[in-house]
Amino acid sequence: MNLPDPQAFATAWMQSNPMAAMMQDVGAHIKPEAMEELKNAYLRDFGALWQDLLAGKTPAVSDRRFSSAAWQGNPMSAFNAAAYLLNAKFLTAMVDTVEATPQQKQKIRFAVQQLVDAMSPANFLATNPEAQQKLIETKGESLTRGLANMLGDLHKGHISLSDESAFEVGRNLAISEGTVVYENPLFQLIQYTPKTATVNQTPLLMVPPCINKFYILDLQPENSLVKYAVEQGNTVFLVSWANPDQSLAQTTWDDYVDKGVIQAIRVVQEISGEQQLNMFGFCVGGTIVATALAVLAARGEQVANSLTLLTTFLDFRDTGVLDVFVDETQVSLREQQLKGGGLMPGRDLATTFSSLRPNDLVWNYVQSNYLKGNDPAAFDLLYWNSDSTNLPGPMFCWYLRNTYLENKLKDGKLKVAGETVDLRAIDAPAFVYGSREDHIVPWPSAFDSLAILSGPTRFVLGASGHIAGVINSPAKNKRSYWTNDSGKANTADAWFAGAAEHPGSWWPEWAAFLNENGGKKVKPKSKPGNAKYKPIEAAPGRYVKVKAD
Repeated sequence: MNLPDPQAFATAWMQSNPMAAMMQDVGAHIKPEAMEELKNAYLRDFGALWQDLLAGKTPAVSDRRFSSAAWQGNPMSAFNAAAYLLNAKFLTAMVDTVEATPQQKQKIRFAVQQLVDAMSPANFLATNPEAQQKLIETKGESLTRGLANMLGDLHKGHISLSDESAFEVGRNLAISEGTVVYENPLFQLIQYTPKTATVNQTPLLMVPPCINKFYILDLQPENSLVKYAVEQGNTVFLVSWANPDQSLAQTTWDDYVDKGVIQAIRVVQEISGEQQLNMFGFCVGGTIVATALAVLAARGEQVANSLTLLTTFLDFRDTGVLDVFVDETQVSLREQQLKGGGLMPGRDLATTFSSLRPNDLVWNYVQSNYLKGNDPAAFDLLYWNSDSTNLPGPMFCWYLRNTYLENKLKDGKLKVAGETVDLRAIDAPAFVYGSREDHIVPWPSAFDSLAILSGPTRFVLGASGHIAGVINSPAKNKRSYWTNDSGKANTADAWFAGAAEHPGSWWPEWAAFLNENGGKKVKPKSKPGNAKYKPIEAAPGRYVKVKAD
């Protein structure tokens, strides 16, 4: 076997590494002494790996992408995997040697991780022994199916994460019984049918994120937060945002606050006869809800009997990895494109979020669907994840600049719907939830809301990520959550240091909070709506079924 000298090979690879151009782009450079140390470590490790290959030893590879017998049983495939992991380790370590601003370094780290994940040998038929083995076993049929899957996804405009034929909104998703009792161009309001003999006097108004469809809160009956809230004795109303088309291309953040949440509050007040409501916001829905409540407070109205915020930013000081997409240049570009009107396409938003977890939401499915010809399994959450929504350009640009880029919302100086927004003016007890592994709203940022809200607050931390942590039904008895009610912690780290972990779902904690703030028990209304707001159609309504172009 005529193999090149390992040190010469490794040195040549390092000299042509893809970091060089990236350094020039951001005006950064690598610390020479740190680079020399990395270089020596790389040459040592690569040489040892090469010698093992020559000696016929199969390298140990712990990464789950390469854990199958097809990888471990073939010395060359195992070597490819081990060499890839070594190169990935080296590239990632190089980021720490860069002399750059924190934001530049974060951008470099993100770009390197994208490159590392994309170049995995598992992503290519020529270097994936599992796909090759299946190709042989099926006599080429897996490749035929894989090409068909790829062509189908090209036609759809996205990678299929789930068997999309297995689900339909209104048939087996979003099937909690309810009625649309109001609609305007921006949203429909759903009133859900009570399922208990008595209900809390104070109704619950749920506002989901407008960046996704509401049925994440009402997937299938066994994991529906809406169904759970109804079964806990609440009269539940929910905002179903429109999926914007060109008719909403001029819609602003003010519109989402005033014509959206505040209008929904007015309708619920009239239907229920109650002036104060238990308010609920999820992700950007929580940011809109808090803004709306602050607008109303500026007008002399305290309409929140309580406030629930799930994985919500009020303080955008630390936006985690999303920060790589937000700087003056990128925001100004979006403003030039969209501020005067237009749409931020749902597919662009979906691509952005997928890039935050590319191995889980991109390459895993490239390998399974295309290289191996598998059909994706039926998974309701991933079906929802692919059901994109557009956003109006003016609203999106305002949101990017005033929150993510300039973090003005918490300062009490922004004007929205004609009022100065002071979030501290919201006078209501708050239940604030964060997910420990959230890559979209880092949980310490969710915790920071406690320092902004002036009413009594309670923080609960759930396991898992932005979505899976929230949608964790008690019926599943999965995961865990943390509480710390000592009232002594002023920082997220201090709070967690004194927190107690509990098995299962955090939902009962929230149900108890709603019950404490629900008022007296009353008989539920026998019919949805009232004389002014008559039933329009059965839930989930038309708006949620509209697909993004």
